[in-house]
Amino acid sequence: MVRQRSRGRRGGGAGSGAVTALLGVVLLLVVAVTACSGSGRAEESASDGSGAAEGSGGDRPPAPVEISISPGDGARNVETSGALEVTAERGRLTRVTVTDADGRRVAGALAEDGTAWRPSEHLANATRYAVEAVAENAAGRQRTQTANFRTVRAESTFGTTWNVGDGAEVGVGMILSVVFDTPIEDTAAVRDAIEITSEPAVDVRGHWFGQQRLDFRPEEYWEPGTEVTVRFGLRGVEGADGVYGTLREEIDFTVGRSQISTVDAEEMTMEVVRDGERLRTLPVTTGAPGTETWNGRMVITERLVETRMDGATVGFAGEYDIPDVPHAMRLSDSGTFIHGNYWAGGAFGTANVSHGCIGLRDVQGAYDDSTPGAWFFERSIVGDVVEVVNSNDEVISPDNGLSGWNMEWSAWGAGQ
Repeated sequence: MVRQRSRGRRGGGAGSGAVTALLGVVLLLVVAVTACSGSGRAEESASDGSGAAEGSGGDRPPAPVEISISPGDGARNVETSGALEVTAERGRLTRVTVTDADGRRVAGALAEDGTAWRPSEHLANATRYAVEAVAENAAGRQRTQTANFRTVRAESTFGTTWNVGDGAEVGVGMILSVVFDTPIEDTAAVRDAIEITSEPAVDVRGHWFGQQRLDFRPEEYWEPGTEVTVRFGLRGVEGADGVYGTLREEIDFTVGRSQISTVDAEEMTMEVVRDGERLRTLPVTTGAPGTETWNGRMVITERLVETRMDGATVGFAGEYDIPDVPHAMRLSDSGTFIHGNYWAGGAFGTANVSHGCIGLRDVQGAYDDSTPGAWFFERSIVGDVVEVVNSNDEVISPDNGLSGWNMEWSAWGAGQ
């Protein structure tokens, strides 16, 4: 009995030790496997912040968003056009701010999918810019990146002038004429940097006359009451090799009532029509044989209560020099005016006796408001149209004054 119990204890002790050892190995393996799984979840959570863990029912966290800024940080001599771009991969941009050294922001726009931002204006020359871009990935985790760069210095610049004042009210025939003080080689870039919008909206196109004059007009006369905004975005535009624009300005003007006056050189009359209704038909005198008045549509560009007219300035030296021409309004660069006339006697409506101008009866001193010259002057504004028909001369050139209405729309701006 005693020996059997002793054998049982020996047999039982050996079996228990083997099982214990085996269980210990299994337990170590389980602990080791569990420790590896716990470390993986922590890294993914740290990299993403979502708390999701692979192997516990969640998806793998999104990768961090990547932001690229071109030009790179510290870049110099950066082009003012086409060089600046901010992009995002594996996410979308939420904010991009570009400022110069004085804190002025550069306008720009995000792509619809939020993966790219580009400026909507040209940068200034020789200017330091700072870029700050913020983007986020699909999990909403944000990232910010910055860069600084400096733009190229201009070798020289071109100046810009135009013919419509800010806040002006003009006639329906107004053409915006922009003049540059140096020849422009990249005419498309300069044209596209001048943006014209209107209410009601209308298609407005630019046409180059040579390399230093750019005129803008719609296909037909403006609608009365149209509000027009012109944005000159020429700053940083390279008009010629190394020659950049500096103008960055916005102006507004309003189109007033419609007034179209038709001069019949054969009948020697002028019919004045305001908003489709005839106001008055006036007797006139136009260009005499050999100095006939141009045919075609012309636009009033200047109004002078009195002015001197010297034939020497327009190729008629010694033929006339009148110091006090009343109620004069310019129609062409070559010297065509519609003006009051106190020296033509009874020629109005009976004979054409001028050197190419359109004359209306008036008095010396421009004091009598009842004369046709004064009446028409007081009812006219810059931008009104005066059209001459039935004259024994050619149609005025489209670049002589604001006479671009004499060019077909299909030719206006073609090839530029």
